[in-house]
Amino acid sequence: MIFKRGDHPGFQTIPSMLACYPIGGMAKDLLNSKDKGASIQPLIMKVAVTGATGFVGSRLVERLQQQGHSVLVLTRHPERAKRVFSSYVYSQLEIIGYTPTISGTWQQVISGCDGVVNLAGAGIADERWTPQRKQEILESRATATQKLVEAIAQANSKPSVLVSASAIGYYGTSETALFDEHSPSGQDFLANVCLAWETSAQQVKETGTRLVILRLGIVLAMGGALGKMLTPFRMFAGGPLGSGEQWFSWIHREDLVNLILLSLTNSQIEGVLNATAPNPVRMGQLCHALGEVLNRPSWLPVPDFALEILLGDAAQVILEGQQVLPKRTLSYNFNYQYPTVKPALEDILSSS
Repeated sequence: MIFKRGDHPGFQTIPSMLACYPIGGMAKDLLNSKDKGASIQPLIMKVAVTGATGFVGSRLVERLQQQGHSVLVLTRHPERAKRVFSSYVYSQLEIIGYTPTISGTWQQVISGCDGVVNLAGAGIADERWTPQRKQEILESRATATQKLVEAIAQANSKPSVLVSASAIGYYGTSETALFDEHSPSGQDFLANVCLAWETSAQQVKETGTRLVILRLGIVLAMGGALGKMLTPFRMFAGGPLGSGEQWFSWIHREDLVNLILLSLTNSQIEGVLNATAPNPVRMGQLCHALGEVLNRPSWLPVPDFALEILLGDAAQVILEGQQVLPKRTLSYNFNYQYPTVKPALEDILSSS
């Protein structure tokens, strides 16, 4: 099912100057490449995005559209996507309904795309981890990515790059260890999911398509994990979740989107990158900073057992963390707009 946006009259005057900038609009600021021969993709691209209506994907699509790029949205819910991406705003956009874990005619539309961004996956902490939910979490990542790679392999005109999400859950959890992109995988459920997810993505290298895997930390923007923490703080009942000693490796959504855009356009970027800010904090430090920004106390911790009653095994996402550094990301001289947590929170909450 394909809905193609027509050229709305109100958008025929989008400034042509947008076409003069590489994706991201800030390439020189984002990457002062040590390799002056770094190859950049064409200025205007056709990019397929899975998970496009989600917390990160919707902002990515918005940025791509703002810069004049053609976007192909692969979604399980086309009608919802049409509401999210109004034709009056998103004129250079196609919405394609698909079942991500099943081969189908949707795979044909990948041919002719310049790049693919794979962000699809069932929510990790949205529900209790029943056996059925665990299977859904796994299949919506590993199997769906396998089918996407299958589509790339079958394409007559293959995309030059696949940017595929993973997560820092790959490393397992620890209060003392320090992880970077070269650290081994953990042994728990989420680590196994991430390993299977990345293994599916790695198969794309056999097609000659460049692969970038981004291991995402906790993404901060209005909504998401941060949004769920705001209500108790605003009611003067905020505090750390659990002990407060667990590590919280995070990234501002704008930095994440910038990193995705840069990964699309710079051919020197390849392999696994940690998509986290260079300054992780402990949960207690995060909540203290949040209280300062909101001018509210951070004094009432939520005990472990309360979260375990509410979420079951899924509570480990909140109660256990990992200290992750973006070593390879920094090696590309990626310029974080928000390297520390308090300015990131100030930026996000200033617009709330």
